[in-house]
Amino acid sequence: MNPTDTSCLLTIKAVPNAPRSEVVGWMGDTLKVRLKAPPVDGKANAELCRFLAEILTLPKSAVTLATGGSSRAKRVRIEGCTIAEACTRLDRL
Repeated sequence: MNPTDTSCLLTIKAVPNAPRSEVVGWMGDTLKVRLKAPPVDGKANAELCRFLAEILTLPKSAVTLATGGSSRAKRVRIEGCTIAEACTRLDRL
């Protein structure tokens, strides 16, 4: 990845049906995230993108699901920040 790119891919372990959406922490290079939405009809995926955009202070459209639509292991594309910026923002939580 070019260091001047303003987009990145982030590996996520999603845990749906939580009481609230929250970042649990890092498991190696994977970010574990609990989601308040159920894993039906794409609700958990939509909540993941919405939640990450909110905590990274980006527009909702900046976070999209790249892979893992029906899996707990997902990759999200984040536009508007580098992987280093995303990790720094997530580490502050």
